[in-house]
This record gives sequence, C-alpha cells and structure tokens, in this order.
Amino acid sequence: MNLAFLASNNGSGLRAIVAAIEAGDLAAHPVLVVSNRKAAPALAFARDHGIETLVIPTTADPDGADARLATALRDAGADLIILSGYLRKLGPATLNAFPGQILNIHPALLPKYGGQGMYGRRVHEAVVAAGERESGATVHLVDDQYDHGAVVAQARVPIEPGDTAADVEKRVTTTEPGLFVQTLQCIATGKLRLSEIG
Repeated sequence: MNLAFLASNNGSGLRAIVAAIEAGDLAAHPVLVVSNRKAAPALAFARDHGIETLVIPTTADPDGADARLATALRDAGADLIILSGYLRKLGPATLNAFPGQILNIHPALLPKYGGQGMYGRRVHEAVVAAGERESGATVHLVDDQYDHGAVVAQARVPIEPGDTAADVEKRVTTTEPGLFVQTLQCIATGKLRLSEIG
C-alpha cells in the first residue's frame, strides 16, 4: 500500500504513520510528501526519512496547482492519499484521480463541528461552548466540501466538567495518531474496504 501525504505544517499524522511503518506495525510504503508551504516542517521530516518531497503553492494558480498535484500523486504510484494538516481544499483534478482514496482526520466527531474555518483550536472552542459531554477524532473520506465525506472511523474522548478548549484539544490530539494508524492497519489487512463506505 503506497501512501502519499499532504501537509501544510508539522504533519503529526504523517509522523505517526511513518513511525508505525518503520516499526513494522503497518504494511505500507510512504512514497511522497507534498506541501503548499516550502517551510513546512513536514518536508524536513520526510527528507530525513528518505521520502520524496514536493512543494506546490496553491494561491497564485489553484487550478494549475490541482492539476500538478494530481499528476504528482499518480506518478508516485500512490494508492491512498493522507491529509495531515493540509489546510487547502482539494480541487477536482485530484479528487477525480483518486475517488474514495483520500483520507483526512478531523478533531471532532463529524458531522458536528466541521466545515470551512473549523480547524485547530476553533473546533474545540465550539465543542466546549456547546456544552458537549464528549468529543473525539474522525477519519473520513475527502470530497469537494470541507469535512463532509463519509466517516471511516472515530475515537471518542470524554469532556469533564470545567474542561477548557485547551484541555479538550490535548485529549483529542493525543487520540488522533493512534486512530489514523489503526484505520490504515485495517485497510492494509483488508478488514476495512473504503469502497464499501459511504
């Protein structure tokens, strides 16, 4: 299973997944890491681990960037695309090239608390403000809307009385890497078939 990653910043999911691969806990091969930011720490991490990297800026020419990304992912032989803190909406060229093969993790229990602008601390602030008693992380398929694709897997965490957004964020962030790795393990072993989801 060849994995390609898209990351705008640190790429915590990328790091956890590569660690699982290197430990022999996940039967997969990281083939490419793409970022829209040349200074993204995820790129340095990838180079340190012998993974090919590519920078594709998206703001000046979104359509051209989309076409270039789709081509790069195909040329790398990617079977699955993993979004690891990629803060750009994917375009039609990439989505059409990899239907049902792009995964993201969101720091809430979708379908609640998703959508444009809902990332990072904002998500946890909204969850706490709503008085929720639990939150968690959701692995989902990526489509042409933010945080909208079919749910693949979820992990739940409690929200205790008096918890702040920072408390919830810490709990969810701790949960995300393991959930992503477990989901990919299920896909790699055939226990989970993305074609049957959604």
